[in-house]
Amino acid sequence: MSDPSAASIVSTPRHEQPTQMVPATPGQPENARNEKPRGLLGDAWQDLRRKPLFWVSATLIVLFVLMSVFPSLFTSGDPENGVLARSRVEPSGDAWFGYDVQGRDVFARTIYGANASIVVSLLSVMGTMLIGGTMGIIAGYRGGWVDAVLSRVADIFFGLPFVLGAIVILTTFNGAGTDNSEWQIKGLVIGSLVLLGWPVVMRLMRSSVLATKEADYIVAARAMGASTGRIILKHLLPNCLAPLLVYGTIMVGSFIGAEATLSFLGIGLKHPVVSWGIMINEAQQYLRPSPYLLFFPSAFLVTAVLSFVMLGEVVREALDPKLR
Repeated sequence: MSDPSAASIVSTPRHEQPTQMVPATPGQPENARNEKPRGLLGDAWQDLRRKPLFWVSATLIVLFVLMSVFPSLFTSGDPENGVLARSRVEPSGDAWFGYDVQGRDVFARTIYGANASIVVSLLSVMGTMLIGGTMGIIAGYRGGWVDAVLSRVADIFFGLPFVLGAIVILTTFNGAGTDNSEWQIKGLVIGSLVLLGWPVVMRLMRSSVLATKEADYIVAARAMGASTGRIILKHLLPNCLAPLLVYGTIMVGSFIGAEATLSFLGIGLKHPVVSWGIMINEAQQYLRPSPYLLFFPSAFLVTAVLSFVMLGEVVREALDPKLR
C-alpha cells in the first residue's frame, strides 16, 4: 500500500513538561492559579473543537458507525430477500433507493452494507497498528541487527503490490468453489489487509521512536534504572502515538476503499455478506438502464472514505505544532 504523507506525519514529539504551579498575578481569578498546563492531546482538542471540518467529519463517522452497529434504526427492510416482480423498480416513496435486479430494497442493502465495510476496515486497522506498531517500537528502540532484520522483512512485504498481493491471497483461500462462512470471508479479507499494510505502520513508528528515544527524559529514566518495559510504556509510547493516530484515521478510509475494490473484483467479500463493494459489482451491468443501482452505494462509499480522510487531516494539523 502506498504511504500517503507518512513523512509529513512524523515530527519530533514535544517533551514532557513537569507540572508547575504558576503564581497568579494580583486580580487574577482563583481558578487560573490552580490551572495545570495542557499536554499534547489537550492542546489538540482545544484546536479541533474550533474547526468546522472536524465536526462535519466526526458527525458523518458517528452516523456510519450507528448504521453499522444498529442498522434497524435506519430501515426495516430486508437486505437479503426480494421479490422478482419488483426487479429494477426505480426509486419512489415506497423504496427511496429503488429495487435491485433481484427485487431487493437498495436502501436496506446500502444501510446494512455499512456493517461489513466499517467492521472490516476498523479491525484491519487495529491489527495493522498492533503488528506494525509493535515491530516499529522494537526495531527503533533496540537498533543494531534487530532493526536491520525487521526492516528487511518489512521491505519484502512493502515491495509486494497491494492489490496483486490481495488477489493472490484471496484467490487461494476464498476463490471459486470455497464454502466459507460470513465471518471466515471477513477474516480472510481482514488478514490480507493486515498482512500487506503493516510495513507502513512499522516504518512510521520506527521513525518516531528514533526521533524520541534520545530525548532528555528518556535518558534520565534510563539513568535512574527504569526497566525497558517501563521506558517504552510510560515514556516512549505516549510520545510516539500521535503520528499513528493520524495515519490510523486516514488508513480506515483507505481500507474501506480497498475492501470495496476487492469486493468489486469478485475476490473480496461475497454472499451472504452485504457490502457496498458487492452492490457496486452487481450494478455495473445495469449502469445505463438503472444508474441508481450504482449511484447510491457509491455515494455512501465515497462519503465514508472522505469522512475518515478529512478527520485524519484535521487531527494531523492539530497534533503538529508546525501546522498551527
